[in-house]
Amino acid sequence: MDNSSTHLIYVLLDGVGDLPHPDLNGKTPLEAANTPNLDKLARKGVIGEVISVGKGIAPESDIAVFNMLGYKFHHTDYAGRGVIEAIGVGVDFKDGDLALRGNYATLDDQGVIIDRRAGRHIEKEDADGIAREIENKIKFSHPNTSVVVAPTIGHRVTVRIRSDSKRLSSKITNTDPAYSNIGGMGVAKAVGDFLKIEKCNPLEETEESKFTANLVNELNEQAINIMKESQINKKRKEQGKKLLSCILLRDAGNKYPDVIPINEKYSMKVSCIVDMPVELGISQVLKMKAYEAGGLTDYEEKAKVAAKAMETQNAIYVHLKGPDEFGHDGDAIGKMKNIEEIDQRFFKTLLENIDPNKVAIIISADHSTPCINKGHSDDPVPVLVSADFIKNDGTTRMTEEQAKKGSIGLIQGAEVIETSLNLIKSQI
Repeated sequence: MDNSSTHLIYVLLDGVGDLPHPDLNGKTPLEAANTPNLDKLARKGVIGEVISVGKGIAPESDIAVFNMLGYKFHHTDYAGRGVIEAIGVGVDFKDGDLALRGNYATLDDQGVIIDRRAGRHIEKEDADGIAREIENKIKFSHPNTSVVVAPTIGHRVTVRIRSDSKRLSSKITNTDPAYSNIGGMGVAKAVGDFLKIEKCNPLEETEESKFTANLVNELNEQAINIMKESQINKKRKEQGKKLLSCILLRDAGNKYPDVIPINEKYSMKVSCIVDMPVELGISQVLKMKAYEAGGLTDYEEKAKVAAKAMETQNAIYVHLKGPDEFGHDGDAIGKMKNIEEIDQRFFKTLLENIDPNKVAIIISADHSTPCINKGHSDDPVPVLVSADFIKNDGTTRMTEEQAKKGSIGLIQGAEVIETSLNLIKSQI
């Protein structure tokens, strides 16, 4: 398929999908938001629904983004988010190492998790300082075993364990009680409020799996003690801040992903604008050029860079993080306002800087993060394909309800780009 004459901007609004919420009079944040620019795009486009990974799977962003970019991983062949994040933050990783994604979390005196994200906003100096203490003080029972603890953004941490004499296994359970490890995918569990850090168990009766689980448990137990004694936490306690009591670990991986580069897959130049470690990792794995475009909420800058990229690229993928955070916090009004801000600052700027006769826009989400759940769900998300040359299907807004009526119908995440390209080329 020759796509060299096609130009498109593909925007994923992280976790924008939602369910009706009482704080919004029974509407979803997308339905309640005032979005004149998104509405304009919807009136010049067609809409549908997407199940990003699979029915019944409430996916994490990594596997969801891969699928939304056309890479349909099955449980058995996914490298794991720990690996993707390690690559994204520049941790030295090779086949046979173990990479895990982690959260700094706060425990009470009984070991109950009182905040899975330790206040979410953690000073870099504290996050890095605790990480160095763990790296320097840990003593594994097996010689020539080492750990790298790499804090990323806020409460997030990437961990790599290496044993020089043994290959480590990804077939282990998470210590994070909020997520299951299903064939390398992190899948959100329905959980109550009384959570404790879980023991890491082997998922296979192999020496490799048992050995790896044991190393993770050693890291956990020692890290909790190291963090308890840390001067950084004593200072945080005096300042009334949440303590960094432990690292909740999940999404184990032990191999570098083997995929077709994205330019080769679509026979076009595809680039991206991404911020988070996991998205940077995905861009490196797919050999996708990443543009600098300011910080997480520099929406105007991102829009201008995306528009400018159309001069040299066929497609640019833009990941906007905002809505997901409000979903996790259960803040429906905040999520609605964030959608309005993205509409005014990103989409308005984008429309001012592109020629909609030549450039198509695809808008969707990597998954739904309903505020009533405070976590990801398997609910379908809307997808909109818009350009001046696309015949509207009667829909007027990009909402969950209108998406059910759109002409695209219900498709899989891995079909979004291919479906959009076929639609664009059929109407040019």
